[in-house]
Amino acid sequence: MEELLNSWEETYKKGQLTLWIFLSLKDGSKYVDEIKSFIEKNSEGTISCEEQSLYRSLRKFHHVSIVKFDLKDGNKGPSRKYYSLTSLGETLLKSFIKRNINLFFKSSMKNLIQ
Repeated sequence: MEELLNSWEETYKKGQLTLWIFLSLKDGSKYVDEIKSFIEKNSEGTISCEEQSLYRSLRKFHHVSIVKFDLKDGNKGPSRKYYSLTSLGETLLKSFIKRNINLFFKSSMKNLIQ
């Protein structure tokens, strides 16, 4: 059973990365290390991601105009890309939550998950 659960969780986690990236950017811009830390902290360590996966996703989101970035001075060394949601990205996140997340707060669904 443990093997099946681990396999299911891995599939689930891959599908959730976009949501976690968007949630991390919901309240303001972040650079990749901050996005990674946000995801690991707020998922209580259940979701971790490689920086390469984040960069790949952010490039894709930038390409379709749902994420933008600004170059800002880094703490030490070169400038960093600080990513944030565009207005389209904010609307997309709100719509996704309304359609796919809020249903888990309905009492009928709460009873099923408890």
